[in-house]
Formats: sequence, C-alpha cells, structure tokens
Amino acid sequence: MTKLRDTTRTYLFTVAMTAVSRGLLTRDRLVGRVGKLPTGTQSGVLISRLPIPSGMSVLDAVLARPVSSTETAVLLICHGIGEVVEHWFAVQQLLARSGVASLVFDYSGYGRSSGFINPGQCEQDAISAFSYLQGLFPSRPVSVLGFSLGSGIAATLLARVPVHRLVLCASFTSFKAAAFSAGFPKLLSFLIPAVWYTEEILSSDSAPLLIIHGADDRLFPVRMARELQACAGSNCKLVIVAKLSHDGPYRTPQDSYWNFIVSHLM
Repeated sequence: MTKLRDTTRTYLFTVAMTAVSRGLLTRDRLVGRVGKLPTGTQSGVLISRLPIPSGMSVLDAVLARPVSSTETAVLLICHGIGEVVEHWFAVQQLLARSGVASLVFDYSGYGRSSGFINPGQCEQDAISAFSYLQGLFPSRPVSVLGFSLGSGIAATLLARVPVHRLVLCASFTSFKAAAFSAGFPKLLSFLIPAVWYTEEILSSDSAPLLIIHGADDRLFPVRMARELQACAGSNCKLVIVAKLSHDGPYRTPQDSYWNFIVSHLM
C-alpha cells in the first residue's frame, strides 16, 4: 500500500510539474520574457550549450565563463519551477563579468532536456550536472545555488557531492510548506511527495551558506528564510533585499543583489 501511494504521488508530481512549468514557459514566450539564447562570445563572456547525460535522460545545459581572465569561482545553478536555461542568460553574463563560471541546466522533462520530471530524477540531474562541472574545472571547488524550487534540490546535494559553498535564493522550508504557500489545499496534503525538507537538511549538514530573500516575495514569505537561518546556525548568513519580488533576481538581475552571492563564493 505504501509503495502504491508513493508511486501515485510521484505520478501526480510529474503531471502537475510538467503542466505548471510548461504553462509558465508558454506565458513567458508569448509576452517576450524569454527568447533565443546566443552562443559563442558575447560581451567578453563565452557561452556554450552542452548536453549532459543523467541516467536515461540527456540534460540541456548552458555554461558561461569569462573570456579574458581565469575563473575565480565555479557555480552550479538549480533553477525554479517556471524557468528554463534561457531565463538565466542575463544572470550568467553578470556572474561571468565578475569572474564566476556558471552552469545552469534544465531538469529532465524541461525545455530541451529529455525524460520526465520527478523528485528523484531532479536530484540525479543535479548530481550529474555537478559532476560534469567538476570535470570541466578539475582544479576548482564547485559551489551550488538553488533558486525557488531549485533550493530544495540544491540542499539535497550537501550529503552527496562535495559542495564548496551553498546559496539558497527565494527558498522554502520544505516542499510541502512551499506547496501550501503557493495555494495547494491542505486537505490534499497526502498527495504531496515527502521530499526536500530543507530545514532538516540544514540542521544536520551544511557547507558555508548564504540565504538571500526578497522582502516583497509573495510566493514564499521572508519568515521561511529566517526559519532556515535558525536551523543552519552560525554557518549561515541571511540577507533580506528590500523591494525585491520572488522572480526579480533573474528577471531583472542587479549587481546589488548578485554581488552578495559573488562575495560569498570567493
């Protein structure tokens, strides 16, 4: 019975996440929020589109690195539910101009990535992308940034790969709490997979951690960021950015926000 229930939850997760992510992407394409992603050298930044094997899937990923200088930090980005790699192009350019090489990838079933999304596959995708990035920069430690949905996935990497530093942006305390905050009925809580309990993970295992949250985040309240900080203890720095919405960090990336992250990675 338990196995059947878990299988049902995973199936419903796949259906719901696929519908929501594709709906949000369609909206963004229609209103011009995301366009074609260029490759090659762009304003001193080298942009490469890469295929990454992950189990039975092949992930679509984008690497951005400075052209004229050596990277001072290497960062894996786990993006949110409503995004694909194209959404993060401006952020990656900003990071590269600050000396940070970054890799952002689409989870299985997202964008051009093959396969289907489910919690276990998301985690495997992040591990595969991390290992791939390690291979590209063998002499550099790899840090991880998780944004929104990706914050839960990024936190699971702590016990599975050598995360140098961790950044959680627009994060939640648990996937269940995130679903409720997004409006999922509590009466149907039994349908939510028991995954991504970020509070519990940070209580027992954390690399040097930066939590950065928008004061005007209407999806996940600032309270969640403060609760995560309390779990992580002295190994954690919390930054609350005034007048910043949930999607603001990647939609209109500002040096004032991303400089906190660049400093944490050095």
